[in-house]
Amino acid sequence: MKANIAHKSLFAFILALLIDQGHKLYMLNIAGWTGGEIVSVTPFFDYVLAWNTGISYGWLGESSPLVLIGVMSVAMLGLAIWWLTAKTELTRWGIAIVLGGALGNLIDRIAYGAVADFFSFHAYGYYWYIFNLADVAIALGLLILLWDIVLKPEGEGSSK
Repeated sequence: MKANIAHKSLFAFILALLIDQGHKLYMLNIAGWTGGEIVSVTPFFDYVLAWNTGISYGWLGESSPLVLIGVMSVAMLGLAIWWLTAKTELTRWGIAIVLGGALGNLIDRIAYGAVADFFSFHAYGYYWYIFNLADVAIALGLLILLWDIVLKPEGEGSSK
């Protein structure tokens, strides 16, 4: 792996982490939100603070924080190994963005015992996923990986 390619994707990792943690730092330490705050933005979107004690959709929410930190750490280690051995630059970028978001959520779990989520979409009394900017980074990184690995048009090579 060329060092300069790795350094380029490290920028994506750092940017994803800083955007997520900067937003959370502002909301928790400057705005002073502690949980339960709700600002209705539209009839289908609220800006809130909800603490997620589980993983996605509260899954494993009854598990101890150490178990969740362990699960997250093992997953991140696997992603880091994939990043180090990735064959394409686009794959490295996707993994780096996922890792930046994952580390943002891991920092929350260690610092607060739960992950701070802020964005809530809903309609007709049904509330979907409440998420944060780390989750947005993870989804974006996964879309990049999906494009690079599965959906890229035939004959189109990823940059190396």
